Amino acid sequence: MKLPHKAHVALVDGTTFVVMQNTGKPFAPELEAVAKPELSATNFSAGVRHQDPVSQQQGRTDLNELAHGAAAAEWLNARAIAGEIEGVLIVADPKTLGEMRRHYHSELEKRILGEIPKTMTGETSARIAEAISTA
Repeated sequence: MKLPHKAHVALVDGTTFVVMQNTGKPFAPELEAVAKPELSATNFSAGVRHQDPVSQQQGRTDLNELAHGAAAAEWLNARAIAGEIEGVLIVADPKTLGEMRRHYHSELEKRILGEIPKTMTGETSARIAEAISTA
């Protein structure tokens, strides 16, 4: 995947949110950490969709994790609306990514360069850059 110079990369899972920026070339990204925002998970709207008692008992749905994904999307929305983010690649585990999509603002949608449904929050920047290059 081509990642433009200075494009942002949002790494998200149910508990972690890290924003990085490409300081390298489009086909040879080099990622540098820009921010690790502290989010306040207040949007529990996913609870309306995830009322299945079996899933709750088996631990398949954690509303706190989904609320964290919603908060990450809201943080990205605010930066896109303010013009602080020109292009962003979102790398998130599939469940978090699905929740984030429900909260994208149209301004953020215009700036999304792509999505990678994969958990990469614990990986090194070199491994993340490699995953982006091969996507």
